Amino acid sequence: MDRQRLDKWLWHARLVKARTSAAELVVSGHVRINGAREKSPGHAVKAGDVVTVALDNSVRVLKVIGFAERRGDASSARVLYEDLQAGNLQAGRE
Repeated sequence: MDRQRLDKWLWHARLVKARTSAAELVVSGHVRINGAREKSPGHAVKAGDVVTVALDNSVRVLKVIGFAERRGDASSARVLYEDLQAGNLQAGRE
């Protein structure tokens, strides 16, 4: 698999609790792919895309590095993306 629907990927990566919530997040304009706002939950994401998601009190910037056939536990979800903000947060604490 080299592409996956955006709403499905957000759900598999455990950024939301339900796939319908992922679709609503996209339709409401809270998701960007490579800097461009995406309004279609069916948009295909591919490895290397940078997905920016505005959640309740935070913004997550993630690089897509994999896909899953089924939604797994949290540890299997973490292998689907690289958190691009992780380095920035640690640098600020030092």
